[in-house]
Amino acid sequence: MDAKRTSRALSAEDLLAGSAATYTVDVPGKLLNGADTGQVTLRPLTVRDVQRVTQAAKEQHVLTSVLMVQQALVQPKLSVEETGSLAAGLLQFLLERVNEISGLSVAGEELEQAVKAPLARACFLLAREFGWTPAESSALTVGQILLYLEMLARQEPPTGA
Repeated sequence: MDAKRTSRALSAEDLLAGSAATYTVDVPGKLLNGADTGQVTLRPLTVRDVQRVTQAAKEQHVLTSVLMVQQALVQPKLSVEETGSLAAGLLQFLLERVNEISGLSVAGEELEQAVKAPLARACFLLAREFGWTPAESSALTVGQILLYLEMLARQEPPTGA
């Protein structure tokens, strides 16, 4: 904590104010079938929105993207079907903006640091070597990770995860 910087206690209203914010986003003309640049208005997704999208979409990544954009679009308001009919590049562009304003995206430098983190690299290596899913790898304790890494170094097969 920086001693020179002063801060105040946040109220519930302060914390909830961010979910009411809206952002005007310029959409490049190349994504609009060669038309001039246009604008849409987006709002950040709330925890409730993300939970609702997750429950509705289950394992379908594309539907997740469609629902996230549809929920965040303030102007123009589109139905789920209309949002699903958007050009893939436009949907991807809008999804990136939604993730950014909702605090769900990771900046390039942060991503690079996360990828280089020893624990992340170890989990990736174990998942690749043993065919584990990300959920299985992330469920391991640090001790288990170290044990399996040592087994890999010695070329010993695992006895089970």
